[in-house]
Amino acid sequence: MGVGVDQDAFEWRVVDSADSNNGLVVVFVVYGIVRSLPFDILMQIVTLIGPKEAARMSLVSKSWRSFVSDNRLWIYFLQNQTEPWDSTFFAETMLRSGYPIQTYPTHMTELSYMHIYGQRSQVPGSVIIDGGSGYCKFGWSKYACPSGASATFLEFGNIESPLYSRMRHFFTTIYSRMLTISLYRMQVKPSTQPIVVSLPICHYDDTENAKASRRQLKDCIYQVLFDINVPAVCALNQATLALYAARRTSGIVVNIGFQVTSVVPILNGKVMRKVGVEFIGLGALKVTGFLRSLLQQNNIKFESLYTVRSLKEKLCYVAADYKTELLRNTQASMEVTGEGQYTLTKERFQTGEILFQPHMAGVRTMGLDQAVALCMDHCYAAELGGDDSWFKTVILAGGTACLPGLAERLDKELHKLLPPPISNGIRVIPPPNGADTAWFGAKLISNVRYLTAKNISSTFPGPWCMTKKQFRRKTRFNLMR
Repeated sequence: MGVGVDQDAFEWRVVDSADSNNGLVVVFVVYGIVRSLPFDILMQIVTLIGPKEAARMSLVSKSWRSFVSDNRLWIYFLQNQTEPWDSTFFAETMLRSGYPIQTYPTHMTELSYMHIYGQRSQVPGSVIIDGGSGYCKFGWSKYACPSGASATFLEFGNIESPLYSRMRHFFTTIYSRMLTISLYRMQVKPSTQPIVVSLPICHYDDTENAKASRRQLKDCIYQVLFDINVPAVCALNQATLALYAARRTSGIVVNIGFQVTSVVPILNGKVMRKVGVEFIGLGALKVTGFLRSLLQQNNIKFESLYTVRSLKEKLCYVAADYKTELLRNTQASMEVTGEGQYTLTKERFQTGEILFQPHMAGVRTMGLDQAVALCMDHCYAAELGGDDSWFKTVILAGGTACLPGLAERLDKELHKLLPPPISNGIRVIPPPNGADTAWFGAKLISNVRYLTAKNISSTFPGPWCMTKKQFRRKTRFNLMR
């Protein structure tokens, strides 16, 4: 498609190259035409020629400048990009100012989506590494989804080997994979791009020892990444990223991890550790292991734990009422490549039931509903923020949290356990992006273009990240104290 100006006739000629053989040519006169044509007709014309030519048209006259800068036009262009419009709107209105997040900005200025479109189109993209305790998802923020995934071989808290060396091995391995991808698809080196890395929720309490451990982990990540020439790093915990992926800045995130499940209250992007982070000793590994034991009890043979996990992901669900479900016919089958067909019955809903009745798997801990109810009760008693509804949105995260029926069952149980002042208005939201929810939360931050203090376009969300220079300065300052 091309747009040209006939200086003598003062005409714009809009030619759609795809239909040029049919002679599709739209001609309209610049001067006076803006006011004479209906708005919807003008909108159709400008959307036809696309954002680049629309931006050029703003240079023609004041009338055109006023029209093509209309937010409705640029919202249309943003809606037709790969990133969902509601994600773009949330990122630009809530995350652009950086941390701490302002729920009610001190000065509300009208957003220019023409400017936002131009800024976002220039974002070079960043590397995202969501290193969970079980699996690591990695990829480029400009892509629609992670480029790859692998088993996590970094064991946080293992004191038998130095933390730095394990971190170095972990990140250099992922970077080598990213380099392979970039050579064929991105034509850039990972070491020249900023990185967003997710941190596991560990050291749950708010004691001085826990704070020191969290700082040590974060500083070690910074040290390793800057030593391999990463220009800037943004390190956020997985629960906060999952909350952003759900287009929220406050709420309770239930993250079913590989080994444990954490219940994390977050207010305006900050983890409220003083209120209390609850956790139960049940995770994806225990749920999969319980299904394996059920299969063995029923003489159902399988080749590997991967087969069991596939059955869990494809056939298992959480019952709305466990006792009622026992009376129903719940038989279902699936084909596993190279192994044949598997048929499950009660195992389908007994597997996920241990999240609410851990004793079924021989685990002595509170159920998921009890942990969330306890967290909500603490949030209600703390009276934070002058609004007791901030904790009533519950976001589920993690692969096992994708089990069908889990959100509905948790909602039902919470209404049973909590009094009306707390339970009224509760909303439980399934993982917005499945098992990759934290990765998509990082993508929201990565694709927002920020301005530095010198009002020069930055290639990374400055308020969220730390540069190598800032880290070196901070390290020297700490050594001098």
